[in-house]
Amino acid sequence: MTTPRPIRVLIVDDSAFARKVLREALARSADVEVVGVARDGLEALEKVAELKPDVMTLDLVMPNLDGLGTLRALPPDGPRVVVVSISGADSALGLEALQSGAVDLVHKPTALATERLYDLSAELVGKVVAAAGARPPVAKTPPPVLSEPVPKVSAIRLVVIGTSTGGPAALTRLLPALPRDLPAAVAVALHIPAGYTEALARRLDDICAVHVVEASDGAELAPGTVAIARGGLHLRVSGQSGRLTTHVSPEPLTAPFCPSVDVLFESAAATLGPAVLGIVLTGMGSDGLIGATAIRAGGGRVLTEAERSCVVYGMPRAVAEAGQSDGQAPIDQMAAAIVRSL
Repeated sequence: MTTPRPIRVLIVDDSAFARKVLREALARSADVEVVGVARDGLEALEKVAELKPDVMTLDLVMPNLDGLGTLRALPPDGPRVVVVSISGADSALGLEALQSGAVDLVHKPTALATERLYDLSAELVGKVVAAAGARPPVAKTPPPVLSEPVPKVSAIRLVVIGTSTGGPAALTRLLPALPRDLPAAVAVALHIPAGYTEALARRLDDICAVHVVEASDGAELAPGTVAIARGGLHLRVSGQSGRLTTHVSPEPLTAPFCPSVDVLFESAAATLGPAVLGIVLTGMGSDGLIGATAIRAGGGRVLTEAERSCVVYGMPRAVAEAGQSDGQAPIDQMAAAIVRSL
């Protein structure tokens, strides 16, 4: 039996200490081999051409050529990129990288060159391994022209969307294609570190016809509004007297992901029954399967992203293979599929 070769990784960071920590963190996994390091984007591009790595870890703030410039200069068949970023000052850069094709993001626990950087070891290895199996992003295609106007009265009151790896880029393609007069509200659970969702909501609101906000506790969720779960907190919806509201909480602490797609989907199913449409987009793992099952048990429907447009066909696969998907669509056709389902 042939032993699978290790995942070849190039580390790109202008800090010598950070390069040392990342190398040692990745060396703890027998599935990973660090084949080189680079101090800036220009050196990284040279090393990519020379070493042909499978995955590249990428710092964003570097001299000569920064992380975003490096990401955009990579060839289509180049390495999958995992950004290693500081939340806060460069959270907008991290989001732009994810929206520009980076597979995932690892949040540095500190901007300083300290031993705390070793805290990211397990997360880094996991995301590098996941990135190695990710597909390159598919070329954008124009969204289909809707042949019928959006109905003003809809049986569906809430669309709930769950996504993980590749999610920021997928949302950037899906949400701007939704019409301003969408007759349903939208709630999103995305696996992303705390500190990034407020900036993500602002960036999406700037380019969408619908109104995009970071979810807050007790806020009304009206038709044509998209609420994105805050990183590090679960999002639930509830309804009273015909009014939908959002609620954020760290509970349950035992959930594998926070925010959890299952938590959002189950709350929607319990609140609205058949008036819910669930959407499961690209992502690793099976978060969303339990929630999708709850939506369909309550009379609602579930759509999954087609394999060919997923960065990682994990979450949609889990739902589809369990028989809990009512249909599928590639990401550039998902908005039209949502509108047809309302």
